[in-house]
Amino acid sequence: MDLTSRFQQIFDRHRSEYDYMEIRLEKSDQTGFEMKNSKLTELSNVAESGGNVRVLNNGGWGFVVFNNLADLEESASEAVLQAKLVGRSKSVYAAVTPVHEEIYFDHPGDARKVSLAKKIDTVKKYCQIIDNYGEPINFSQGRFSEKFSTITFANSDGTYIVQEKCDMQVMILGMASKGDITEYDYYGNGSIDDINFIFGLEDEIHKMCQRLAALVDAPRVKGGLYTVILDPNMAGVFVHEAFGHLSEGDNVAENPEMQEVMKIGRDFGTPELNIYDGPYPGKRGTSKYDDEGTLCEKTYLIKDGKLVKRLHSRETAAKLKESPTGNARAISYKYPPIPRMRTTVIEGDKYSFAEMIKDIDEGVYMLKASGGKTNGENFTFTSVYGYRIQNGKLGELVKGVTLSGNVFTTLKNIEMIGNDETVENSPGGCGKGGQQGLPTSEGSPHIRIKNVNIGGEEA
Repeated sequence: MDLTSRFQQIFDRHRSEYDYMEIRLEKSDQTGFEMKNSKLTELSNVAESGGNVRVLNNGGWGFVVFNNLADLEESASEAVLQAKLVGRSKSVYAAVTPVHEEIYFDHPGDARKVSLAKKIDTVKKYCQIIDNYGEPINFSQGRFSEKFSTITFANSDGTYIVQEKCDMQVMILGMASKGDITEYDYYGNGSIDDINFIFGLEDEIHKMCQRLAALVDAPRVKGGLYTVILDPNMAGVFVHEAFGHLSEGDNVAENPEMQEVMKIGRDFGTPELNIYDGPYPGKRGTSKYDDEGTLCEKTYLIKDGKLVKRLHSRETAAKLKESPTGNARAISYKYPPIPRMRTTVIEGDKYSFAEMIKDIDEGVYMLKASGGKTNGENFTFTSVYGYRIQNGKLGELVKGVTLSGNVFTTLKNIEMIGNDETVENSPGGCGKGGQQGLPTSEGSPHIRIKNVNIGGEEA
């Protein structure tokens, strides 16, 4: 019996016992390696296969994972039983047009056509550039991974989708020390189709080394309120972490307080502020359909300064009386899909960098996100490096620049949006609900923000 017939037989057998049922099968092959100081320290290859059955009945979900296809029918029965036991209310689930489609990976830059030895040698070459630079640089690290997956999805609405996916990422990191001072810088990138993104990075790594060597002697800015310009990387991470997560439907649907905070129509900034999320060609996190079989779409979250939508699964869309957006995602078959970002972007406007900087008497230009944290509406982010802005011109290199504040106040304080929108593939991934390392990307042009609280040396 073929899979479609087998799935349909299961759906038909339990038809009177659920409001909705879906089956997901996944087969993946992942290869990765790590280097430290140009020496290979880790090499792995993990082949995995499995699946799950998810059932909705009377508002309750059943979810069962299996690793042997022979267990499919039994797993379906167990998921139905779970849903029956926990269901206590009316099921809500937005309607989506059923589709039948098979999408197979086909790209001239297929990573499987390039030998593992060549990938290792490429990353080693970048580490050697760092190792050979000399003092004060004293450490290099290189990481690379690629994952190919085939996901088969079917549901009781009549959808049947097969998607082949690829996800790749590379990170090259260097560290420098002088006395008790240690600084780091990195290059990170990724792709969902073309392995060539890892080649030809020699100039990037050389520039990183030069900057890193200077960072150990660079001063810190004095703490206080500044006009700040964020580069596209820093602004992209800001919009992902500080605003994107607040826009995910499950963060709103079950929280009356957040429903008031994230109220449709609320004024979030100037009419020039537009923020969107969705699939983006070639960028990590992009696929045609999400993990509920919903077509992924470009979704404006803020349009002309006002909140217009949230990111949804079919369930959260129904609860908030909105339409699904194709943002139900699961990091693997071991987890149920939940609302997650894909590529989150501040849309470009009209200003050049020269126009943004020219009338700033004293400010800070922050580049390349180093890390940060969010706590509801409040956030703290640090850049790897930055530059003073004095009398309309870039000044000396500075380090450890930390930006903090309230996301809604900060969005309203964006006073200029650049014309150089840039979308980057993030290395690593996004974490939420125990599902760590989900591929995403983010982007922005340069943005200028007034009255930003910058942490640094005591004023």
